[in-house]
Amino acid sequence: MKSNFNKFPIISIKDHTCITGWKDILKELTVNTQETIAIECYPGVFISEMIAAVKEFLQPELIINTTEAMKTENEISAMVQKYVTEDPVFGYISPLELEMYFVPSKITDLHKKLNEVKGCKVIIGPGATIVSEKPDTILYADMPRWEIQKRFRQNTASNLGRTNNTDSFAYQYKHAYFVDWRVCDRYKKRILNKCHFVVDTTIPYQPKMITKAALFKALQQTVHQPFRVVPFFDPGPWGGQWLKEVCDLDRSQPNYAWGFDCVPEENSLLLGFGDQVVEIPSLNLVFFQPEALLGKQVYEGFGDEFPIRFDFLDTMKGGNLSLQVHPLKEYIKEKFGMTYTQDESYYMLDVKEGAFVYLGLKENIDHECMMKDLTAAQKDSIPFDADQYVQKWPMQKHDHVSIPAGTVHCSGADSVVLEISATPYIFTFKLWDWGRMGLDGKPRPISLEHGKNVIQWDRTTSWTKEHILNLTESVNEGDGWREERTGLDSMSFIETRRHWFTKKVIHHTEGVVNVLNLVEGREVIIESPDHSFEPYIIHYAETFIVPAHVRTYTITPHGESAGKECATIKASIRTEMISHKVLK
Repeated sequence: MKSNFNKFPIISIKDHTCITGWKDILKELTVNTQETIAIECYPGVFISEMIAAVKEFLQPELIINTTEAMKTENEISAMVQKYVTEDPVFGYISPLELEMYFVPSKITDLHKKLNEVKGCKVIIGPGATIVSEKPDTILYADMPRWEIQKRFRQNTASNLGRTNNTDSFAYQYKHAYFVDWRVCDRYKKRILNKCHFVVDTTIPYQPKMITKAALFKALQQTVHQPFRVVPFFDPGPWGGQWLKEVCDLDRSQPNYAWGFDCVPEENSLLLGFGDQVVEIPSLNLVFFQPEALLGKQVYEGFGDEFPIRFDFLDTMKGGNLSLQVHPLKEYIKEKFGMTYTQDESYYMLDVKEGAFVYLGLKENIDHECMMKDLTAAQKDSIPFDADQYVQKWPMQKHDHVSIPAGTVHCSGADSVVLEISATPYIFTFKLWDWGRMGLDGKPRPISLEHGKNVIQWDRTTSWTKEHILNLTESVNEGDGWREERTGLDSMSFIETRRHWFTKKVIHHTEGVVNVLNLVEGREVIIESPDHSFEPYIIHYAETFIVPAHVRTYTITPHGESAGKECATIKASIRTEMISHKVLK
């Protein structure tokens, strides 16, 4: 069946326009003959492209690259090292501020230079508003994290204050995750309100500029309606073939292992201004409309973080995921500076015969023997016999298993998992990876020491069966619909509900953000009973977000699915769990 998955969901914004191309963007800045222009840049933005455009179309008397006022690379490396760490995968969440990257005396010297030069002056780069002194016009050049990751892989981007574009992707990503993005997000939250324009430079040499007012209008509009973030997909050593067909992806690629359909930290939003589309990080919505998006209680508990993640794990005609475990709440706080951990679940979106998951340990295993065998597998390349130690469970389509932190687990080959989890998504301690190499031809990092410290050895076959395996129970039903509680265990702060329906179903956000996926059916329509938002069409396997502010909405089979049975899985936050799961 032909794919109807929308890979580029656009949110149409009314009453605002967009300026495209450096020539017209820079022309707009000269309308009021402003003297000093600061172009604040998120890491990953191509500064050289901007400087060339400014020279060509603006011809200012002076251009300053903010690196001129920064500490040396060696000084910056020393400053961030305790947060980047020597660990191949994990660092520690940095509390650094952007001002710490600069040398006050260098800024003073540049201020003198700016005051001496008459005419147009442009300061470009991260910290442009730190280096400049009362600029007349401020632009913010933003960048989604997924695009930054692609630039790391292409060796075209460096970490903040560094010229390390040839470093390994793993190092650059870790550096950005634990340091750069934390530093620059803090600064963005302080500075964006003071900016006059926002520039999308995601596509090189095709910039698009909107006013700050247009951006904030767009964010305000978005939290009043259901919406989707822009999904992205990535191959992996165990990847499968299902996503290619269902999501209409590049058939020439060997596989797609991951489909990130709702990870707002890394996804982006597409904002439509007439016939132009502006791409911004979806995190901007979390930062600047947190209460309307998340709900008051969720915002008070988590701050401006989006705590729910939906993604796909495709192993159809692929291999097993790594055998793994996630850190306990106290451990992730102590070791990595995170305030909550990655409790998760596997919703079996599709399976072939023989599909399975490893979940929990077998009864009466010898803990020391298991760790000894895992160590031998890592050091001496001796295959680890997972079946000897870990319980294997057959899986059917629409099964839903909970995976609280500390539980050994692994999804097997020939399935498609909709992973519903808390958001700290890189904190996976791999115990065994079946002896295979990563796509770069190198062994994937194994985290036995971390894993050993968090494995809950009492989560054996009997415990798993009783507490986390297919916890489905009927909740409610009505004319043409029934509701079930599924999946997540009592330890998780995420509640999941599945609705089967042939007719219209009424949903309530209950004052907290809802995240849903259409797990059965070709097409449904989301509507507002009081017409407060435009009807919104959702297709099979698409994840969508309903902001807390929306409150009441309905979902009805539509188009090809009219009159047929459809199903959604909905995740929300158990507000009574917030104080227990989030460490202040």
